[in-house]
Amino acid sequence: MESRRQDSLYGKDIDTSMKILEGYHPQIREEEQTDLLSVIVTAYNIGGYIERGVKSVCAQTYRNLEIIVVDDGSTDDTGALCEKLALEDSRIRVIHKENGGPSEARNAGIAIAAGSYIGFVDGDDWTDPDMYERMLGAMREQAADIGICRYRQVHRTYTVDESRDRVVVFRGQETLQQYVQETREYAIQNAAWNKLYKREILTGIDFPTGRWYEDIMFTTRVLGRSECCVYLDMACYNYIIDREGSIMNEQINSRTFTDQIPAYYEKTAFLRELGRQDLADVHNYFFYKRLLLFYEQLEESDHPHREEYMARLLQIIRQDKAFYAAAFGRPEADPRDRRRMKLFLRSPAWYSRRMRLEKRVIIPLKVKVKKLKKRLI
Repeated sequence: MESRRQDSLYGKDIDTSMKILEGYHPQIREEEQTDLLSVIVTAYNIGGYIERGVKSVCAQTYRNLEIIVVDDGSTDDTGALCEKLALEDSRIRVIHKENGGPSEARNAGIAIAAGSYIGFVDGDDWTDPDMYERMLGAMREQAADIGICRYRQVHRTYTVDESRDRVVVFRGQETLQQYVQETREYAIQNAAWNKLYKREILTGIDFPTGRWYEDIMFTTRVLGRSECCVYLDMACYNYIIDREGSIMNEQINSRTFTDQIPAYYEKTAFLRELGRQDLADVHNYFFYKRLLLFYEQLEESDHPHREEYMARLLQIIRQDKAFYAAAFGRPEADPRDRRRMKLFLRSPAWYSRRMRLEKRVIIPLKVKVKKLKKRLI
């Protein structure tokens, strides 16, 4: 299906057609690998992982790379290992800086990057050998600003890979729409590491420093600017889900209130400024669902700040009541979520009892009935 619409920010028509290419595997011969690609690898106290991560980038079939490894003030042997790796491959440059978090580390890498394209890797993860050749090949052939790939979710005892052998070409703000709608079919995500960017698309956009959940606004701004993205519906990146010590494994904490929730509000405001009130409402729907989920998690936990955090969430949920009709009235919204929010606003205690009943009785009973029906068929 093809269509065109007036873009309210730039004042021009943008093609919003989406194209699916089955079994599409673009390659770039070595003599055609003329564009320098800068890969920024961030590292903090990951001595047991950094060699695998950096060596996976060194092994890329796309050879014209500048590999910038940013040691963000590690106190273990990470820094020494980075220097050792640099001696083994002349494409590696190492930056040692005081600890400032992932945003500062990535910004430091961007500041010295010379590539026409920029990618990011978390040093405890690793890439498939043809990741950047595939992404850049598709970007070149489709004249795209951003390449995005699916990723494997690597747990301690198993791996999840939902790859499909196809490439999807999004035009206009279709990528932004799929991202905001959190469409399961496309694993776009907040993450910077499953993407490759044309350098120009990042002009004037930095990662917010001193904050966790830094990818939320960075990704929203970049996707809002892009006019064409290619999505490789095949896993090329390996993301460790449950590494001990990773900040992404942290449960609800003070940063949820100082960084994550403010980032979601900032995202809503940006989408409105972009002229996409529809997407702002969709985003709010998922945001308010998360707030209820946070409350449920705390209610069932022994978190040391349980009561304090539940009270703060209650205040936030109640203060946004005026926006619920638009958010929960979207076609994307599940009517059950509207009912849950109404129940919560009426009585958080009743809501908690209802959720416990669903999890412990209703859902297990439905699963048993479903299994029984399968046996009888």
